[in-house]
Amino acid sequence: MRNLPIIALDFKSADEVHTFLNKFNEPLCVKIGMELFYQTGQALIKSIKKRGHDIFLDLKLHDIPNTVSKAMEGLARLDIDLVNVHAAGGIKMMEEAKKGLRKHNADIKIIAVTQLTSTTERQLHEEQNIQTSIEEAVLNYARLTKKAGLDGVVCSPLEAKMISKELGSDFLKVTPGIRPKGAARNDQQRITTPEEAKTLGSTHIVVGRPITQSEHPIDSYHKIKESWLS
Repeated sequence: MRNLPIIALDFKSADEVHTFLNKFNEPLCVKIGMELFYQTGQALIKSIKKRGHDIFLDLKLHDIPNTVSKAMEGLARLDIDLVNVHAAGGIKMMEEAKKGLRKHNADIKIIAVTQLTSTTERQLHEEQNIQTSIEEAVLNYARLTKKAGLDGVVCSPLEAKMISKELGSDFLKVTPGIRPKGAARNDQQRITTPEEAKTLGSTHIVVGRPITQSEHPIDSYHKIKESWLS
């Protein structure tokens, strides 16, 4: 996947997506999440690929190993560049996910979600009953992901540095929770600017509303892209 900011296409329909993408005359990296995929399916992926964009299909699969493996066999037939599972599913599930993916595609990268960037330490303790720090919980999931043979993780930029230190700089750290200075936090909790994310070791950044809900999305994208690549 190209080293460009990944734009989260958090829209309700394919028409809204194409209206947004029509503003751009350059190759992009985009993220299709559950809300959009469950309503538009493969047709949207095909139409976005025709435009020359890279696609991160963000479905966060989490089920028994056999189910995830079979689901990945199906996703492997799609023209996508990156896909993910939940690390909480465990090593066996992640291994089977990769096995299913590789039956039909050797090129799609597969990563695992550690903790959502909307998760606070209070939620970690009180709701998930994980009684470590959030950093320790994320690192534990990252270790399991590496052991399962996946390509990297989804994490906050705030955890990218420690993951790089232990698991290597080539291990992907795809980081949502990116906000330019002065942007609204929204429902994200563990956030940084694009510049900070790069310094901390993120390999890819995901940005949604600061671009898609901007009055001037092209300008907003280019400012974030410049901050990320500089």
